[in-house]
Amino acid sequence: MTELMPAEGVFSLIWLLIALPLAGAVILLFGGRRTNAWGPYLGILTVGASAVIGILMLLGMMQNDPEQRTIGQTLFTWVFVGDFSADMAFQLDQLSIVFVLLITVVGTLIHIYSLGYMAHDPDKRKFFGYLNLFVAAMLLLVLANNYLLLYVGWEGVGLASYLLISFWQIKPSAAAAGKKAFIINRVGDVGLSLAIMLMFVTFGSVGFQDVFGVAGQASEGTLTAIGLLLLLAACGKSAQFPLQAWLLDAMEGPTPVSALIHAATMVTAGVYLIVRSNVIFTAAEWAAIAVIVVGMITIWMGAIIGSAKDDIKKSLAGSTMSQIGYMIMAAGLGPIGYVFAIFHLLMHGVFKAGLFLGAGSVMHGMNDNVNMRRYGALRPLMLITSTTFIICYLAIIGIPPFDGFFSKDDIIHASFERSPIIGVLAMLAAGLTGFYMTRMVAMTFFGKARWEDDVHPHESPKVMTIPLIILAIGATFGGLSLVYWGNIESWLEPVTGIETMELALPAWVFELTTLVLVIIGAVIGWMTYARREVPIEAPRGSWLTRAARKDLYGDAVNDVLVVQPTFYASRWLVWFDNKGVDGFVNGSAAFIGGLSGRLRHYQTGFIRSYALSMVGGAVLVVLALVLVRAS
Repeated sequence: MTELMPAEGVFSLIWLLIALPLAGAVILLFGGRRTNAWGPYLGILTVGASAVIGILMLLGMMQNDPEQRTIGQTLFTWVFVGDFSADMAFQLDQLSIVFVLLITVVGTLIHIYSLGYMAHDPDKRKFFGYLNLFVAAMLLLVLANNYLLLYVGWEGVGLASYLLISFWQIKPSAAAAGKKAFIINRVGDVGLSLAIMLMFVTFGSVGFQDVFGVAGQASEGTLTAIGLLLLLAACGKSAQFPLQAWLLDAMEGPTPVSALIHAATMVTAGVYLIVRSNVIFTAAEWAAIAVIVVGMITIWMGAIIGSAKDDIKKSLAGSTMSQIGYMIMAAGLGPIGYVFAIFHLLMHGVFKAGLFLGAGSVMHGMNDNVNMRRYGALRPLMLITSTTFIICYLAIIGIPPFDGFFSKDDIIHASFERSPIIGVLAMLAAGLTGFYMTRMVAMTFFGKARWEDDVHPHESPKVMTIPLIILAIGATFGGLSLVYWGNIESWLEPVTGIETMELALPAWVFELTTLVLVIIGAVIGWMTYARREVPIEAPRGSWLTRAARKDLYGDAVNDVLVVQPTFYASRWLVWFDNKGVDGFVNGSAAFIGGLSGRLRHYQTGFIRSYALSMVGGAVLVVLALVLVRAS
């Protein structure tokens, strides 16, 4: 394992990366109404300051040799039981700094955007406090140097997501969505907690350095069990099959929340967990195969759902499921895919934030209507929003030279290195991405206007459009800069490792084939939704379309497999408690009461009665003795 370097200079401020947004959250949530006027600006300032510190740390790391880029900082020991201890300690390396920059930079832009989006919300101070809590928890998750501290950040992200998804809890749908996300994520959290326990039992420690240093000495069965439990945790946080049902309902929260969850924080946590635990998954082949299978299923589920949703945010949510599926699948490929999983995660964080904030800008100009069948012809009226949205659209479908062309094509290429079947499925899904994203752009910005009578589309204020412009610039040049100037592969290699395999065909063949499939999907989407009239009422569609509109029956399956059995089990437990437990207790009491009532009749209080009983008893004893002697 790489030796931890002491935290000196700017690196001594690692703790401040977390402390700043956490302090902002505390002040905003406990400061009361006195913070209403300046609270949102404090939220922006604290996250922005963390972003500046993160950038300075990146520059400092770049000046060090690769083997001196892993910095450790220990504040104190926060758990000590017998021989076991866990420190409040952080680890900054090439992997964690990528997440730090994604979380803080994109998080700052989302905070700024929220100034305009939440301008008229009476609880905007509380909203910014929750945003800060979300950022602080995610930073703790990616900077922790042991699994137990990571778990604290993991649960903090779950809490913040619940608070933000159900922020408008006056709406029953928002309150239900928050509870749904919280409960489903608890299922995944059980996997993480059991994995940590198994690590402690096996290795005697939960620190990254300790676990990874001796992981090779454990049996393959143990490593497979740990890997599968970590995968379960990742499925919950990253909305992967079979724990994906919460993500679509999470759109009930304000749009900046959707951008934060889908781009910079929550759904990326599962990818981080797997890649950070790459030593375990590289050694546990079956666990890695399970990761690939889960990722591939989710790629297709998300793409199919995104192709049928008329709600612009839910269509983007399906897209997130699919794109995170690419990252999960790449992480399952092992050393040939770890780097590309993180590369695509970083690029996706930029263009997906742009897409979600762009959707929020459209909603802002359309009286919060999310139905794309009520959009159309918005491009000339919302020129900045439409232009930045289209740039991010070109990035997600993988048109050169935009970001997705570099990151997603690398995953597809790595997939072919592992298996032609995996590669073909990943490539075909890219074509489907071209279709559903073109459908979204065509229904929203082109074609005929299908607005409701009271709608007057208009461009959003600068506080909302400036973050869109910055993200669009990132979606244009981010991939180019990380491939040709930043060399993301060599940057991450010391942490993730990297391998390459020779293929029968050169890389440009796969890239060209993928691009052709994307263009075919885009042309079909354009011809269907831009060149033809889009009906305001959705047609019935095929059985697959109807299934996709119902999230491929994810909720129905959960209802049959989990909700209804739990309901009937609880009813049986109530019956057993009433008839069994309470019946036994009440029956025993009734029996004793009845018996005592009958015995009470023999307690008359008359001495003659007691004397007669004694004489009668004596006579019976004498008769018994006589009979015994006679026999």
